[in-house]
Amino acid sequence: MTNPFDLISDAFAPHYRVNLSIERLDGSVMLTLSNDTGVVSKRLISAAQRNDPVRLRRVIDSIRLGLAIEQGDDALGLLAAMTDRSAPRLAAVAR
Repeated sequence: MTNPFDLISDAFAPHYRVNLSIERLDGSVMLTLSNDTGVVSKRLISAAQRNDPVRLRRVIDSIRLGLAIEQGDDALGLLAAMTDRSAPRLAAVAR
């Protein structure tokens, strides 16, 4: 299994400084993304989300979508790409 902390860092490191800190005794971590102007996003990631690759991908996608909306980027294009990526899995579940 790939290290979830590496997955999170790799997803955002090209554009943001990534800080992960233990937030609670239950294993939750706080993800803080920042750039030259300051903190851009903070998100609490539970241990269950962090340790499940599918849930972790959804958290990462959710953060990316929120950032795209806030920054005026192509949020619809990002949402379409996320939907296209998950469509085969959804179709397989529906059968």
